[in-house]
Amino acid sequence: MQIELLDTTLREGEQTSGVSFSTSEKLNITRLVLCELNVPRIEIASARVSSGEFESVRSVCNWARSSGNINKIEILGFIDNGLSINWVKSVGGKVINFLAKGSLKHCVSQLGKNIDEHYTDIRSNVLQAVNDGLDVNIYLEDWSNGITKSPQYVYDLMDKLITLPIKRFMLPDTLGIMNPNEVYEYCKRMVNRYPGTHFDFHAHNDYDLATANSFAAGLVGVKGIHCTVNGLGERAGNAPLASVVAVIHDMLHKSTDVNETKINKVSHIVESFSGIVVPPNQPIVGEFVFTQCAGVHADGDNKNNLYYNDLLPERFGRERQYALGKMSGKANIRKNLESLGIELTDEDIKKVTQRVIELGDKKEIVTPDDLPYIVSDVLKHNIPANKVRIINYALNLSQGLRPTATIKLEVDGVEFQQSAVGDGQYDAFVKAVKKIYAKNLNRRFPTLTNYTVSIPPGGQTDALVQTNITWEHNGHIIKTRGLDADQIEAAIQATLKMLNIVENM
Repeated sequence: MQIELLDTTLREGEQTSGVSFSTSEKLNITRLVLCELNVPRIEIASARVSSGEFESVRSVCNWARSSGNINKIEILGFIDNGLSINWVKSVGGKVINFLAKGSLKHCVSQLGKNIDEHYTDIRSNVLQAVNDGLDVNIYLEDWSNGITKSPQYVYDLMDKLITLPIKRFMLPDTLGIMNPNEVYEYCKRMVNRYPGTHFDFHAHNDYDLATANSFAAGLVGVKGIHCTVNGLGERAGNAPLASVVAVIHDMLHKSTDVNETKINKVSHIVESFSGIVVPPNQPIVGEFVFTQCAGVHADGDNKNNLYYNDLLPERFGRERQYALGKMSGKANIRKNLESLGIELTDEDIKKVTQRVIELGDKKEIVTPDDLPYIVSDVLKHNIPANKVRIINYALNLSQGLRPTATIKLEVDGVEFQQSAVGDGQYDAFVKAVKKIYAKNLNRRFPTLTNYTVSIPPGGQTDALVQTNITWEHNGHIIKTRGLDADQIEAAIQATLKMLNIVENM
């Protein structure tokens, strides 16, 4: 059995605070939703909003007509003595979704009319639209309040409307007040009372129940579900398309014909156009929702996919990832190394895992891009600090004052402490170490000949920093590197490695 989706990102979604799509963006979103996602219907605007909206909608309708999609384009219209009808016709639209009053309170308080007067107005507009060649659907605005507080009004209005040439009746939870039990009960009443009628359900997410309510509506035979890409919409938004599709396919076991593999792509294009960032834990399309963090989960995935469910990332054009950080286990590390094509012994994986955990205590996530750097740091330059150890150090940086460093260094079991001023924090640190070598040990300190800093590709402000330092000592060239979330700490690690190499020469 099929459930028909209506995407209303360009109409309801544009009611999100701060969101306004340009003509080009509306046209591209329409193409993506209809042609890539294969959603059968899209509501692109409200009639009579502005001259700019007029031009945008006309451009979309021109494209839709030339591409054979014009009957999939829908526009919200009002019961306004034919003004919305003329607007829809002038932009080239073929489907109008009239907004009628679905509760007695709205009919009386907003319109100042009784049910017969409101029906007379609706009938006049519907017949005019059909006579002008438009297909007609109708929203029963505030239906959720109407069916719970004035059900007889809803039934009396429907008894009248059912005789008109209306293709679909849309049941909106306009204020987002319903729960799944109520949606189930009241949608069931509508379906049973008017068998064979095409009902749509339009959910709002004020209680974070839009997807659950859409599921309940689909459960009782509602034939259409409204949604928006990324859940955009007024106040708390609408039912997110990605979640609705997954629930219909996996929980209701019904078809939508939506191409799931394109959902993530479209989500992030709309994210860019709208400026509304997708939360990283948003189901289906969030950055982290297919990332396993705990080592036990990665281990379980290696053992007959113990932590998989039906929401396989490949369905949605994505890949499963294994986070690297303080909760990582060897299984996480092994999965990431496999994806990079790096093979290590169990002992080396153990060393890399320990280093990832240490780094994870300093930053939230160690990215897969960081991993080759960590492997190189651990395996190529893992010089044991057996002769020289840093016991403690303090670096001070104050506005208008030169940086200072105080360091306590242990060399061959003996502790030394010195302080110094430098041009930067690392310079002050090196000068304090030089004092220990010159005054306490009477030794020559190696000469720094090159210093470079790099971060893994795609690194952000919390990226790991790799510091590479080249030293000259008694005619020998020594190259060491340090890796840390902090640049100064990375340079200090590289310096400590150099000192131990020198002590072991």
